Amino acid sequence: MPDRRENPIPVMLYKAFVYGFGGLCVIYLVAPIVIALTMSFTSGQTLKYPPQGFSLRWYAALLDPVRSATEHIAAWNSLKIAGLAVLGSLIFAVPATIGMTRMKRSTAGTIEPLLLAPLVLPSLVYGLAALIVANFIGFKPSLWLTVSGHVVVFGPLMYRAASVVAQGLNPSLAEASTTMGASWFMTLRRVTLPLLMPGILAGAFFIQSLDNVSVSLFLADARTTVLPLRMFALIEESLDVRVAAISGILIAVTLVGLLVARRVLAPPRQA
Repeated sequence: MPDRRENPIPVMLYKAFVYGFGGLCVIYLVAPIVIALTMSFTSGQTLKYPPQGFSLRWYAALLDPVRSATEHIAAWNSLKIAGLAVLGSLIFAVPATIGMTRMKRSTAGTIEPLLLAPLVLPSLVYGLAALIVANFIGFKPSLWLTVSGHVVVFGPLMYRAASVVAQGLNPSLAEASTTMGASWFMTLRRVTLPLLMPGILAGAFFIQSLDNVSVSLFLADARTTVLPLRMFALIEESLDVRVAAISGILIAVTLVGLLVARRVLAPPRQA
């Protein structure tokens, strides 16, 4: 009988390519994070790699309310804009998700690209266009104009996350609730929204709003200093190591948020 054993050379080449290329991609993604964290613990006076000694002085300087007052204001403005953008995106994304699931597939396929169009449009182009339109109708750059710009940019992300969950829902659950005498509002509150909650929470992870530069650059006024723009200013002025400390705190917050989301949103184990 012919030997049907698999040729080991193509398998080895395939594994070498997958693991080798995958390893390079992981290094490419993780290396900047490790370098930023390492530089944040330097005892030197400027951003430099490898760092000179080990010290927490720059984290202490970042937490100093006198020395880093501008950075604290920028961080608070960024958190405020991100929180308001999440609320605005919820008002847009949840009704859009529920409405699209009840439409015909052909109609939904026509409307959905319009809802996702801001994901395709470069945010730099949108920021400039939004500034021109706002100036034309009489609005000046402000906190609320920045929030509205973030809602337009990040609302589709929340809609996309919620719609992925909505596509896997069984429509008979809402129908059964209505059949049992529940009103549409009770069905929405007790059935639909709890089932959509994983997608809503995934879309509400507002770290992406915190690091937006282009929209904030055009739509924020001089009093609305945001954290990304302040970090750019610190790098341009003096290569301040507090930028690395800010990056370290953001990385830590992101990791903690991912771990919490993984634990909260993980499906329950079946016995």
